[in-house]
This record gives sequence, structure tokens and C-alpha cells, in this order.
Amino acid sequence: MPSITFIHSDGRRQPIEASEGESAMQAATRQDINGILAECGGNAMCATCHVYVDEAWLARLPAMSDDEDALLDGAAADRLPNSRLSCQIKFAADLDGLVLNLPDRQL
Repeated sequence: MPSITFIHSDGRRQPIEASEGESAMQAATRQDINGILAECGGNAMCATCHVYVDEAWLARLPAMSDDEDALLDGAAADRLPNSRLSCQIKFAADLDGLVLNLPDRQL
């Protein structure tokens, strides 16, 4: 099964399995990744699933929507050029091995 690796703010790496079609947030919450709160359940109404996409993977993701862009402006942790909402990253076979860094806080 394809995988996503989450890197915690302390440097700890946590690989998990992901199913094609589910969001990175859904995979993270299903496998209890600390650091993904997902308060809105993946409806792109909060920024509590904020992640930093590893630079090697950033260009492989679809463009950010205007809604996602606006929500990231209110994220608790610093917004960086590689910031994304994990609820908006739909997993596909070509993303096997995706690396997402978790911010130090979501609230």
C-alpha cells in the first residue's frame, strides 16, 4: 500500500499507509498522527491540518485553491512557501512516499 511520511517538529519520522483517493488528513487522522487536529473534518474551513510539504514533492501537487490560500493565512504556525492543508492533498499512486512536515502547533 502507498505511504506518506509525516515528520514531527521534533524530527521523528512516522510513515503511514494511505489509500488512493483519501486525503493526507484522512490518512493521518485514521492512524492517529499527533499534530493533525482536523477540527473541521476536512471541509477546508479551518487550518488545523496545516503541513509543510517537502520541497521535493511540492511541484507534484495540484495548485492551491483560493480558499486554501486564505485559510493558510490564519494558520497558528508560520505560513511558509511550502505550506498546504493536508485535507486538500488527495492521495494518488504518483504520491507514494510523500513527505509532510508537521508544524510545531495547530492552535
